[in-house]
Amino acid sequence: MPVQHASNDLMVSLVRAGHLATFEELPELVAKKADAAGLPEARFYLSDHQQQVLREVTGVGPDAHGGGEDLPIDHSPAGQAYITGVAVRSDGGPRYWVPILDGAERLGVLHVAWAGDPDRSAMRDLASVVGLLVIAKRSNSDSYARLIRTEPMSVSAEMQWTLMPPGTFADARVTISAAAEPAYENAGDSFDYALTEETVHLAIFDAMGHDTAAGLIANLAVGAFRNERRRGTPLAEIPQGVETTLIQEFVRTRFATAVLAELHLTTGMLEWVNCGHLPPVLIRGEKVRELECDPSHPLGMDLGLPVTVCRERLEPGDRLLFYTDGVIEARDADGNEFGVERFVDFVIRNQADNLPVPETLRRLVHEVLAYHHDTLNDDATVLFCEWHG
Repeated sequence: MPVQHASNDLMVSLVRAGHLATFEELPELVAKKADAAGLPEARFYLSDHQQQVLREVTGVGPDAHGGGEDLPIDHSPAGQAYITGVAVRSDGGPRYWVPILDGAERLGVLHVAWAGDPDRSAMRDLASVVGLLVIAKRSNSDSYARLIRTEPMSVSAEMQWTLMPPGTFADARVTISAAAEPAYENAGDSFDYALTEETVHLAIFDAMGHDTAAGLIANLAVGAFRNERRRGTPLAEIPQGVETTLIQEFVRTRFATAVLAELHLTTGMLEWVNCGHLPPVLIRGEKVRELECDPSHPLGMDLGLPVTVCRERLEPGDRLLFYTDGVIEARDADGNEFGVERFVDFVIRNQADNLPVPETLRRLVHEVLAYHHDTLNDDATVLFCEWHG
């Protein structure tokens, strides 16, 4: 049978068999179907929350990882495939590591053995189907949730990770990516994005406090923001709708700062409102500037300040950075802040090296952690958006 037909048969067979499979059953199912199609030793690994290790999915034990191995992302062929998004041959023989993606979101890597000249398209197709199966099964699997954790998670962080959209999205017009630390103790930081026809909705929130209540505020703010925009509420009126919801629950005792934005993909027109938050940063080539806008008060304060909708027409290739203060206020041993300049320069330098956007943000949060001795006093979240034109 021609290789292409065998590959097609494998994909169809795997998708059909996967309909009623659980997350724990995927490793055996993938290995069995792949071996029958001439792709032996198929097994797959998924990234942990902090994107430091790739954890093998075995289907054994409460975390579906029993007996599996962990591979470092920064120092392994498997990690190189994850970082670059390109299949990598292992040094130990005819074995390949293939990135598992859901669109632009990086999930992990697939391992397969192939003697002779490999059919890379068949390996990529298999990795794509594995990605689809993981996405389909992860939302209702505690085994998946346990697998991608390397330490216990706070209740607040549990809420945040359940609420936030995937870390990366991309199409021909826009790339969006986000990263947040600390992954297991996140209190009040959150981000959101969504597409509606020709508009991208973007938001970043920083709730008051570092306790579970901060997580409740952030969750409530994101939920209210989604509810307002899905009703078709104009951007200028969304802050009032979110604030009303927060005040009903917290009666002006808690608040969240935020930037809420809309990017019109056809024209490149960016509109945004600033609710007591740090201004977004615009990167245009090598030029960098903050997008100033008369701020309204933080959501939940009910100070009666006017909401100003500011506008900026983007050019193709422009990049936007929305961030919380934990990114720039991390301090080294001498008390020096990480700062906006170092933050933006890091993004520019890594993108100049043609690294994928999610890889740039992965390295950024690790750099911020290292700068602050691997422990943050405040949540650090960054949301990236590039308009391709």
